[in-house]
Amino acid sequence: MIRPKIPVNPLPTGFVTPLVQPTTAVEPHHGPAPVCGCSQTPAPGQSASRVMPAVRLTPAGLVAAVAGGAGLVLVVGAVLVSMLLAVAITGASVAVCAVVLRSLLNGRHHH
Repeated sequence: MIRPKIPVNPLPTGFVTPLVQPTTAVEPHHGPAPVCGCSQTPAPGQSASRVMPAVRLTPAGLVAAVAGGAGLVLVVGAVLVSMLLAVAITGASVAVCAVVLRSLLNGRHHH
């Protein structure tokens, strides 16, 4: 089997040390206590008041979201089908024109 090789940094002393160094100890956070009572602290520059609440949908809101999504799918589907139909009609008309031109040119050579 193929095994991945860990990149190493050969030193002039002959010792080989990996390039990935262990991280240093994390300094304790001296900011305000978390709002939720858990041990996690907000990221630096982020205050507890900026935390966005979870989105809660009422049954009517859920029905509206589902109806909007279904409407969007139907509109996109109609646009794609109409584009496919336009390409098919264009290809058929070009084929008919080619057949007519070929018959006209062949009819001229026979006379």
